[in-house]
Amino acid sequence: MSDTPDTDAVEDTLDEEFGDEFDDEFGDERVGLQHGAGGAATRELVNSVLTAGFPDDGAAVGLAARDDGAVIPVGDANLVVTTDSHVIDPPFFPGGDIGRLAVSGTVNDLAVMGATEVLALTSAVVVEANYPKAKLRRIAESMATACREAEAAVVAGDTKVMGHGEVDGVVINTTGVGVAEHVTPDSALAPDDVIIVTGSIGQHGISLLAEREGIEFGADLRSDVQPLNGLLADALAAGGSKVKAMKDPTRMGLAGTLNEFAEKSNVGIEIREARVPVPSDVKGAGEMLGLDPFQIANEGVAVLGVSPTAAEDVLAALRNHPKGADAAAIGKVIDDHHGRVILDTGFGNRYLREPTSEPAPRIC
Repeated sequence: MSDTPDTDAVEDTLDEEFGDEFDDEFGDERVGLQHGAGGAATRELVNSVLTAGFPDDGAAVGLAARDDGAVIPVGDANLVVTTDSHVIDPPFFPGGDIGRLAVSGTVNDLAVMGATEVLALTSAVVVEANYPKAKLRRIAESMATACREAEAAVVAGDTKVMGHGEVDGVVINTTGVGVAEHVTPDSALAPDDVIIVTGSIGQHGISLLAEREGIEFGADLRSDVQPLNGLLADALAAGGSKVKAMKDPTRMGLAGTLNEFAEKSNVGIEIREARVPVPSDVKGAGEMLGLDPFQIANEGVAVLGVSPTAAEDVLAALRNHPKGADAAAIGKVIDDHHGRVILDTGFGNRYLREPTSEPAPRIC
């Protein structure tokens, strides 16, 4: 006799016991890929389902802020905590792999909150049974290399193994803890602040998607995945409290980040398209794939909002760092079109909107 329960029998039992209450409670709504894209659908799922009814967290920056991390006052210090899960397809790609991405993504989430010195990381790995140990060893080595680059350490972790087919290869969750002298949320912009991007956009998403689809573009497309805490430490040293907002444009890309800036700060943002650094091979590949580099995830770039009196100093500090050679001032904050981003194309203006769904799922 099979030990597997009869689904129809279970449902009949529930119907007999609870009647229509069972159907009314759970309904027919389902989670779709768009709910993991980082945009409006994700915010709706988090707000109405995943965090509904949570008690007040008492944090200076908590769940309600929907920022890159939480800020918890501890004495006179600002303790920053962040966590992220990584489900990449493919797990190995030009320029990196899921291990480098896991460490870099968490370090960067701390750094854009102002915590550029990492106190500790944790790592939880869920592995599919029959996954090659050699691949897992390579992932672990990549994590260790990224930790050394960020001057960070994994101090605790967890490992789980799922049955074959129950998880797609490997999933990694990383948590980071740091301290910020000056907190830089994504909601503190004011008119005339200068918008700066620390490097070229579109490289991670385009290169990973090309690898996934097996497409050769005849160019050296590589992910930009890297820890940015050293670079952003230099920006903060140059600008101090005049660095008012920072964010890494991962899911939904630069367009998503700028729209989030504008909405949360209740300002408008005006961007000059010609000033945004986009590599020519990313432009070409994007055109062939039908993808907009402004909407594609990045893993080695940050976006800053800086007071106009400090913008030149911050930009110089970024460009003097090896990871910020392509940094550029791309626009400014305006007291108009609140909650929206205006893109000056050189031929006219249009709204730069965040995509309704992730153009290339499972790339971060």
